[in-house]
Amino acid sequence: MPTDKIVSLLPSATEIVCALGLEDNLVGRSHECDYPASVKQLPVCTEANFPDNLGSAEIDVRVKEILADALSVYTVKREQIKHLAPDVVITQDQCEVCAVSLADVELALDDYLDKKARIVSLQPNSLEDIFADITTIATALNIPEAGADLLERLIERVDIIKHKLKFSESRPTVACIEWLDPMMVSGNWVPGLVNIAGGTPILVAQDGKHSPYVQWEDIRTQDPEFIVVMPCGFSIERTMKEINLLLELPGFADMKAVKNNQLFIVDGNQYFNRPGPRIVDSIEILAEIIRPKQFAFGYEGEGWIRFGV
Repeated sequence: MPTDKIVSLLPSATEIVCALGLEDNLVGRSHECDYPASVKQLPVCTEANFPDNLGSAEIDVRVKEILADALSVYTVKREQIKHLAPDVVITQDQCEVCAVSLADVELALDDYLDKKARIVSLQPNSLEDIFADITTIATALNIPEAGADLLERLIERVDIIKHKLKFSESRPTVACIEWLDPMMVSGNWVPGLVNIAGGTPILVAQDGKHSPYVQWEDIRTQDPEFIVVMPCGFSIERTMKEINLLLELPGFADMKAVKNNQLFIVDGNQYFNRPGPRIVDSIEILAEIIRPKQFAFGYEGEGWIRFGV
């Protein structure tokens, strides 16, 4: 087995490293890395530059202010990383808000460590990109066979869903809400997940594009058959604290999904917002929600709940 010491600054990368069987090689993590639970004992190498008790609108304003000032949303703890002396540092270059960026890491570590660390940067925008990132990490850590084995298991689970829905003609419309204030619908890989699970995502022109801001009236006009609320970085409990932002919108009670009791809250933080192995769990969650007569994987209550109005 490889002996490289790894610092992961990305929750999904931490999950990939562990799924590849190299958890023992991890020596440091980001402040958001929390799965599997055993990684919480690792030294924390990043911190957010704003409080974690802000509401959706406050978070949006604060993040925009930070980025407008050309500052970083997160801080890399250089001294901590230097002390850990990693051989590999894993980060991302997909979203400045989601996690520590490649630019932040390069700036913090350039000519600072006592030895040169390899920086592996991920940029997932679709399910295919997420799978490719698993190969990238496995290759960087010199365990390509483990990467191939993990991918085979994940793809097999996706194929089971695709096979069951192969001849299904009904594809109900689904609104996946990624942020409540201001309103955003889920982009990137989520539209592709909805398609695999047997639904039709609304207000997203193309899979792999960043999540767009939308007007509530746009969603109301589309009147989707399902509404799935998955705020980025929010647990079900955290989302519940702000669900009134949605319930109090004009015309909400008249929506088709609401009248038919098809309003759901999912754990965006643990599943949909993490481009790692559990993205396949996210597909299975959507399949349970959209196609309950065909799929029952056992995520209800933990990965998703039905919210009755």
